[in-house]
Amino acid sequence: MELNATQKLASYIDALRPIIYIHSFDFQAVDTLIASARKGFDIYEYNEANKYVDFVTKAPKNAYGLNDFLALLDDNEAKKAFIVLKDVHHQLTNPEIIARLKSIALKTIYQADVYVTVFLVNTTLVIPPELEAMITVFDIPLPNHADILATIQDYARGFKLALSETVLNELAVSFKGLSDFEIRQILNLAYQESGTIDGNDKQLILNEKEQIIKKSGLLEIIHVDANLGSVGGLEKLKDYLTAKAKIFNHLGEAKKFGIDLPKGLLIVGMPGCGKSLTAKATANLFAVPLLRLDIGKLMGKYVGESEDNLRKAIKTAEAVSPCVLWIDELEKAFAGVGGTGGGSDITTRLFGNFLTWLQEKESSVYVLATSNDVSQLPPEFLRKGRFDELFLVELPNAEERRRIFEIHLKKRGKFSQAIDTIKLLKETDGFSGADIEAVVKETIEAAFVSDDKTVTTEKLLEAIRETKSISVTLKDKIEDLKVIFKKFDFKAAN
Repeated sequence: MELNATQKLASYIDALRPIIYIHSFDFQAVDTLIASARKGFDIYEYNEANKYVDFVTKAPKNAYGLNDFLALLDDNEAKKAFIVLKDVHHQLTNPEIIARLKSIALKTIYQADVYVTVFLVNTTLVIPPELEAMITVFDIPLPNHADILATIQDYARGFKLALSETVLNELAVSFKGLSDFEIRQILNLAYQESGTIDGNDKQLILNEKEQIIKKSGLLEIIHVDANLGSVGGLEKLKDYLTAKAKIFNHLGEAKKFGIDLPKGLLIVGMPGCGKSLTAKATANLFAVPLLRLDIGKLMGKYVGESEDNLRKAIKTAEAVSPCVLWIDELEKAFAGVGGTGGGSDITTRLFGNFLTWLQEKESSVYVLATSNDVSQLPPEFLRKGRFDELFLVELPNAEERRRIFEIHLKKRGKFSQAIDTIKLLKETDGFSGADIEAVVKETIEAAFVSDDKTVTTEKLLEAIRETKSISVTLKDKIEDLKVIFKKFDFKAAN
């Protein structure tokens, strides 16, 4: 049976974890949680704004500095106490503060009649190396589906609003990943704007979630107008995604029906063959935001900072869910996994944390990862269960190349029946979609500066003859990849 937040915190206290780090901005929720685990302990609070304060009333008791405050409690007397320190992260590089916290922690561990738990409650995670072994990071779990429903219903009762079961479920799914505080703030905004709460507020929720992304600085939100019609070929992959869209477009009903939330998709294959474009089109198909995760942005200089950044990025994605989380060139993101020393150790820890989340996640974050070089991927990614499916994208066949030519010519208003696509197909065997797009763009540029301003079959053929396709420039690499592809159970996207 899974423990709730109070039970889990109490288990840490009973296990004599001396320092518990709670990374949160919602101090009210943290106070409620600590109070619920009190068990007769005295509670002493220090915060940067008012120094030593009464834990319940927040009335100032003394203007001690942090070191003097800790000195009051760092003695050899028997005691049962909680020490709550808020927003003191910038003081955790002070050797005196570190020494004082270590002294209190060691007394809790080794002195029989001292039971003191220090709570570091900060909006920024800073773990001094000297205290790393003594600190337990505690994440306050976000409300689950039932909790969110209860919050919405409680709010609706306060304003005598009657909400249908369908609206309740759809809103609850949209609110997934937000704290109770954030949910109530958005409900306030929705009610103030329209005087009611209904299914139309899903867009408002999405807009508010975008603010969360921008403030995090760890994820990038991508606005694109690509759709599956922009992707030439890959019909099997497009059929698969279209079926998944029926779930994502009705997540509330799907969850009630008993459908597991989709985990995500890994697309591997040749560069320039539509993997990234498919990721962008998927977000539009699902009618959800597209977020891009750059692993490089997660790297920090302090112990535990990179892992904390990953937790923040995941929490942000879950707060914005339902969404598509796009990781482009996955093999580069986790390069160095399994190595030793420095950056390799950090990358290995990040990989382990990410893999655990991917395996166990229950949020409506659809992870869409793409990879050009499957030989560089850690083999753990290729196991069933990490992703719902693994698709292989190969160089486009003749019919797919015809479709790609049409897409790019029509997009630029230059497609006509006079263009002989059969001739073009014969000359583009081994071309990728990106190669064909480059041919079309080069031809149109040449037509613009010419006297007749026309795009013809001959002009396209001339551009083709001047273009080195990927099958030429990366011939040896492609042959190696084909051998690797045969070893794994990939579904054909083409």
